Amino acid sequence: MGAVATPVGPEPTGPVHPDPGSPAPRSTPAGRLDPARCSVQALLRGDSPVATAPPARRWLLVEQPGPWGRDALLESRFDRRVASRLAARARELGMRIQLVRRPGERSTEGGRRWAVADTTPGRETVRWSTREDDAELLQLPWDGSVGEPTQVPTYLVCTHGAHDVCCAVRGRPLARALPAAGAAADVWETSHLGGDRFAANVVVLPWGLVYGQVPGDGQVLLDAHAAGQVAWAFLRGRAGLAPAAQAAQHHARGELGLFGVGDLPPRRVRGLPSPAPGIERFEVTLAGPDGDVVVSVESRLSAESHRLTCAAPQPGHWRTWHPLALHPA
Repeated sequence: MGAVATPVGPEPTGPVHPDPGSPAPRSTPAGRLDPARCSVQALLRGDSPVATAPPARRWLLVEQPGPWGRDALLESRFDRRVASRLAARARELGMRIQLVRRPGERSTEGGRRWAVADTTPGRETVRWSTREDDAELLQLPWDGSVGEPTQVPTYLVCTHGAHDVCCAVRGRPLARALPAAGAAADVWETSHLGGDRFAANVVVLPWGLVYGQVPGDGQVLLDAHAAGQVAWAFLRGRAGLAPAAQAAQHHARGELGLFGVGDLPPRRVRGLPSPAPGIERFEVTLAGPDGDVVVSVESRLSAESHRLTCAAPQPGHWRTWHPLALHPA
């Protein structure tokens, strides 16, 4: 079996459930981006975004209109006296903070909404509240006990241009297009999601499904989630899962044709002996509809080094994931 990858092809117009043996669709480099930009080079190299979703299961969303600096929380209109304490509390609780604003919004007025999103399987929720001031966030509970649950998927599109220009150039048009694409969705621009070279990046809550290299107006994501499915060709992984579990789940979805949002939850991840220095192997047990499925995957460093973000001071290596075997438990 070859590497987990998503070869270049035409852009789709509906839910993406390709034959895993056929080339899967990819987005194309945005014309306004210089060819040297990280997201253009990643597309041309064919970098796979699989198994790159962040580790957080719980997210704190803080509405903050206006501009964001490279460190969005500290370099925005958010109260600086509160920002460091808020970040410390989030670290203690194992939560990820994302600043959010409405697409195209450049006003610095208003913006008092906040939410706690829990992506834990079986507990997926996004609950929105309103704060009187920023300091109030230090006193309010972050356990999901307050706020109104949203009834539609929440789409966070990374548009954090001060962190990486690719996110702005590719993310902002997508964020503006998504609300008009026809399906029920609560769409926000968001601060840095990670994986800049996979712009445009999107996370869909409450499931924590992270997508990269999303093409066009994002219709493929809306259509898939309206049907209760993932847009597999652009799926980086599910936040909160170990990278090995993300890689195994992605491969199994393609092999078995199981694209439901809740399909193939991981039961166990077990390390296997390494065949050589720098290579890691894992056996991942997934819960299938007809019994458990066992997937073996291998991770190794990329053979070449490249700049992984536009602002990277020097080239770096990254881990690539390769499926080895899939069989019933």
